Amino acid sequence: MRLERLNYNKIKIFLTYDDLEERGLTKEDLWKDSQKVHQLFRDMIDEASAELGFEVNGSLNVEVYALQAQGMVVIVTTSEDEDLEDDFTDDYIEMQVTVDESQELFFVFQSFDHLIDLAKRLKNLQIDGGTIFAYEQRFYLLLEEEIGSNMCKDTLIALLSEYGTPSTMTTHRIEEYGKMIIKQQAMEQLNLYFD
Repeated sequence: MRLERLNYNKIKIFLTYDDLEERGLTKEDLWKDSQKVHQLFRDMIDEASAELGFEVNGSLNVEVYALQAQGMVVIVTTSEDEDLEDDFTDDYIEMQVTVDESQELFFVFQSFDHLIDLAKRLKNLQIDGGTIFAYEQRFYLLLEEEIGSNMCKDTLIALLSEYGTPSTMTTHRIEEYGKMIIKQQAMEQLNLYFD
């Protein structure tokens, strides 16, 4: 679990699927209103309070964005509400939960050579799309619905994981602050220029 403070009343929590599995949860469990899910949110808030000094002063607005291979991003916003208790040890917490799922695959690579090697492997599988960005001396590959009929998504994710890792950065941040290197058909272009 990775925590990041966005502003005085908002934090971002990145959970990998391994984090969920360690707690005995699946992605589908987050859609349910179960005791395990409530405990997960309580643990996240406790950790955010300890690490970031994030205080719950009222109701919580929780937005969950499920990412294909990476895990999920949870945005927690607290709104000050004078009527609710400041301390939430075992008290009532009002939460509004929004769940959204992204169909994109977004991976980060330490070296451009890794992208070239990946492109050669994907050529045999007839996957030639994608967009490549550069940001803070790393390279990011965005694949949206790039899976051909010959290949399942799990196989593609496994192959991407051989050369890179799922990105904990959002595509919106990379698109805004990073530099686009190849806009379309990135894998095809890499194979064309580096064959």
